[in-house]
Amino acid sequence: MKNRSTTAQSTRAVLRQGPTGIIALATLAMFAAVAPATAAKQARQPVEAVAPRVAGEPIMAIVSIKSQQVTFYDSDGWILRAPVSTGTTGRETPAGVFAIIEKDKDHRSTMYDDAWMPHMQRITWNGIALHGGPLPGYAASHGCVRMPFGFAENLFDKTYIGMRVIISPDDTVPTAFSHPSLFMPKREAIAAAPSRADKLSAEAEEATRAADEAKKAASAAAKEAASLPAALRKLEQQKARADAELAFADKMLANAKTDQARTKAEELKQKAAAKAADAATQLDAAKAAAQPKREAVAATKEAAMVAAARKADAVKAATDAKLALEPVSVYISRATQKLYVRRNTHKPAPDGGGEVFDTSIEVPVTIRNPDQPLGTHIFTAMARTDTGLRWSVVTIENGDEARAALDRITIPQDVLDRIAPTALPRSSIIISDEPLSSETNYRTEFVAVLSNQPQGGFITRKPTAPAMIASDDGWDNGGNGFGFFFQRDPYVQPVNPRRRGQYQYYQSTQPVQRGFW
Repeated sequence: MKNRSTTAQSTRAVLRQGPTGIIALATLAMFAAVAPATAAKQARQPVEAVAPRVAGEPIMAIVSIKSQQVTFYDSDGWILRAPVSTGTTGRETPAGVFAIIEKDKDHRSTMYDDAWMPHMQRITWNGIALHGGPLPGYAASHGCVRMPFGFAENLFDKTYIGMRVIISPDDTVPTAFSHPSLFMPKREAIAAAPSRADKLSAEAEEATRAADEAKKAASAAAKEAASLPAALRKLEQQKARADAELAFADKMLANAKTDQARTKAEELKQKAAAKAADAATQLDAAKAAAQPKREAVAATKEAAMVAAARKADAVKAATDAKLALEPVSVYISRATQKLYVRRNTHKPAPDGGGEVFDTSIEVPVTIRNPDQPLGTHIFTAMARTDTGLRWSVVTIENGDEARAALDRITIPQDVLDRIAPTALPRSSIIISDEPLSSETNYRTEFVAVLSNQPQGGFITRKPTAPAMIASDDGWDNGGNGFGFFFQRDPYVQPVNPRRRGQYQYYQSTQPVQRGFW
């Protein structure tokens, strides 16, 4: 009551001041009306939280652009949660499917005036990352996902290269899911996988040594035989000259008119005949000696080809066996009607950024009613069970319901035979209407963005040097990791340009160098 009386007295005092007092009163009323709304908005802002249990290894992170929040999940549910600041208007953080591809505790941006991006965890090579930064309470970055400084620091050592990062335009959470199409690993195959990998690795190394020796033998035989044509040509020329001298002597003898001339011609013919016979003998002997060398060249060349084929088969088998020890990720695109497989080799990329991912499986896939949207759904193996794997699904774009979308897809049996028996927790199947982003390359897990969402945060430019691309010919030409790389056209080409307000952006069609942003 006292407060009401005091307020009334204050109001009358303000009104007695005339127009100036009325304006002041109106201003106070406006702020009084706004203050509760502002307080409510601030109260709804996400706060940092830690699950009240022992956390396991994180499997995925989900960033909600709508709620400006990131949540990390292990096999049993959420473990860490924090507010974030995503990209502002015109520089929007792209929504889609990503994974951590590089980590740097003390990163400095080469795109934004040496800006400090502590505890950076890169998810694209063209400038999108999770890192510590200021949080004004709303989207304010140039496309990255800023997290609280302390949160980013504590999180940094808990994550790993290849960990899934899902950026959703709305709020979404992993939901328990089961379906016959999801991988059903075999306990005995998983138990046998390490020893099988060791055995096949040893066989690959032996096949590599044999191939190297066969190649050396073929090279030596070819080198030895290389001088044969020149030597034979020389002997053939000598024989031709001797035959010509003999023919000349015959002609002289036939034309001799006197006994003295005839005697001289016969002597010349005898010498020429002996010389021609000697030349013929040398040529025949050289030809006889050359034949085994030619045969050796053919034989060693054939042996080298056979050994190389055995090496390729052994290395492929060893590679598959080693990759069977890693979680496997599958991406199925309605746009391209293809299925892609990625597994981390844990080999450092040759240009010093990130790690190399195996990309050897890319095949057509059958999608029923391919003209109808699937949506974008991420199915993840969260943990082992007595019968196989426990799965979850995260949907970030509803085209078709997750179960119905998966029902429409037939995964080739030969692909399932290669990857399903040893599928491990953290394995995943992603199905989407979208093609793989041009950001996807040999040193990324899958990158796919939602084409109907703003992507202004993708800021690209031409790389300063050719990008290095991993070959798919095995492990170091017979070792235990990717070792052969070739250059690909580095120039950026515009792909699917989209207007976001006043900004025009393009996606790069080629991977870019480390330190690009």
